[in-house]
Amino acid sequence: MIRAYLYLAAFIPLTFIFSVSAFIATLFDANGKLYAAHARLWARLGLALNGVSVTLSGAEHLPDGPVIFMSNHQSNFDILSLLAKMPRQIHWIAKKELFDIPVFGPSMRRGGYIPLNRGDGRKALQSMDEAAETIRRGKSVVLFPEGTRTQDGDLLPFKRGGFILARKAAVPVLPVTINGSGKINPANQIRLFSGNIHITLHPPIIVPPDLRRSEAETWMMENVRKQIDSALEH
Repeated sequence: MIRAYLYLAAFIPLTFIFSVSAFIATLFDANGKLYAAHARLWARLGLALNGVSVTLSGAEHLPDGPVIFMSNHQSNFDILSLLAKMPRQIHWIAKKELFDIPVFGPSMRRGGYIPLNRGDGRKALQSMDEAAETIRRGKSVVLFPEGTRTQDGDLLPFKRGGFILARKAAVPVLPVTINGSGKINPANQIRLFSGNIHITLHPPIIVPPDLRRSEAETWMMENVRKQIDSALEH
């Protein structure tokens, strides 16, 4: 527990400093590469502070062009691991309210992260369409289809929203399996441990063109779940 508090005492100021620095960097770099470099360095420092290493396999499965990465979610260290190790510049889709946080929110917006309005139906749909168009223009994004962190390491039921977005964006979906992060930061515990996190990238999933809209979303959900679970350590 003491280790966790010491970690937060260092990590929170580090996050604030990098948010400010990344925001300033975007004033001189409109394509977001400097912001992405800040995010990667922030993640690597955050992992190093807790003695965590990250390995990745399956990079050969990455296709050209934008993709939607869909990953299981075991702990807060998933985000750090993906930012630190992904062999491609990635963006995050986050609830709109996070973009209202001082310093942190404007920094995310300037870095090209995508806000999603989950309020009333009309605004949510418009927000989904805008996010899909942003992805089609070339941004690869990461989603956690479970919607929240698992408590025992097993996959939770998938939310449909991410698959609606994937259908609208019409880009390949690349399933991602993360192992080990739940041991680094166990669920419902204020405890941290060092160790290794392994990321597995699976072959991309492309929806057959003859499927109807509702069938396409269900087909994606089933196949993404099957791929992620195939490499998950139970």
